[in-house]
Amino acid sequence: MTGRTLASGSLVDAACQRVGTDDFGPDTWQEGLDVLIDALNGEAELNDLGRDVFTDQIVGYLANRLEVERCYRDNPEIDEQQITAPLFGLGLPRTGSTALSFLLACDTDRRSLRTWEAGHPCPPPESETQDTDPRIAEAQAGIDMTNEMFPDFVGMLPTSAVGPQECLLLMAMDFRSQVFEGMAMIPSYGEWLSACDMVPAYRFHERVLKLLQWHCPPDRWWLKTPAHMLSIEALNDVYPSARFVMTHRDVTAVLPSLCALTDALSNVLTDRSDPSLLGPHQSARWAEALHRFTDFRDRQPAERFFDVSFEDLQNDPMASMERLYLDIGDSLTPDTRSRMQSWWDASREERHSAPQLPQKFGLDPAAVRTQFAFYHDRFVGTVE
Repeated sequence: MTGRTLASGSLVDAACQRVGTDDFGPDTWQEGLDVLIDALNGEAELNDLGRDVFTDQIVGYLANRLEVERCYRDNPEIDEQQITAPLFGLGLPRTGSTALSFLLACDTDRRSLRTWEAGHPCPPPESETQDTDPRIAEAQAGIDMTNEMFPDFVGMLPTSAVGPQECLLLMAMDFRSQVFEGMAMIPSYGEWLSACDMVPAYRFHERVLKLLQWHCPPDRWWLKTPAHMLSIEALNDVYPSARFVMTHRDVTAVLPSLCALTDALSNVLTDRSDPSLLGPHQSARWAEALHRFTDFRDRQPAERFFDVSFEDLQNDPMASMERLYLDIGDSLTPDTRSRMQSWWDASREERHSAPQLPQKFGLDPAAVRTQFAFYHDRFVGTVE
């Protein structure tokens, strides 16, 4: 690799200078940052744009952590907040989980992690100003910049500055998050992430949720990221009252779509993009995640889990939501239903995803079906 390399020391210094403090709280973030930097320097083959993007991203996560810790020092009563029985969205990527997340975010009795506050959680949001917070415009500018920088990504996922965001962004402040793997081939970091203790990341995740709900209820959280399946035991340690909604889709359609999404986010950041490597890597990653989750699920009470079919959601979203609300014991009010239908109708283009050729990403559909038979035979046929 040619060009400059990333250095954790200079990134940390930049964040401290930006925020004006050097107190990161418990030293659980340093190891992940060091592993990430080594992987980016040694494996990702970043070009100049890639190094700039990761520099900005890493400094941003460090700065956010510094601000969260400063806010707790100034307001220790935040820690008295309780996160009770959160509802987590799981399932493989590209199974309709983002659409489901946007639908559930239409329910004003439920609290979602919004894009603008996930990107900049401090100062803590206030109920009175949450609809006019200047961070909303900043987040929209960031979305516009992302669409310009990654043109192949446009239209692959519903996005909104005020819409729900994956909570793996909160875990990135502890540098134990799959968010980094979505933008570069960094297998050594992925191996470390699969084996490391993820409890510290979920402790910080909880810390940020407490801060966000402190002056801005409700406190009935809906949270989502497929990555939770890989670290489900640690999540359960921190949130023992959590319940889980899992979306399901044929894996032979999921993996090519996921690889196309990853390629769209990573190919402009490196001068050596090889899409054929993505399929085997993603297959192994998500097979392991599903094995871990199904093992966990088999040891838990059945009432903690709910299932949603991709096909059912696409064909009749309101019927799917009515079934889900009935299963989780919530009331789907006419107002919420109307907001859900309005979002579904308005987001039609954003939810469109063209079929992808599996061979481009080194995937053999027959081999994928065999590899994921343990999941597909149990869940996909059941819910579709």
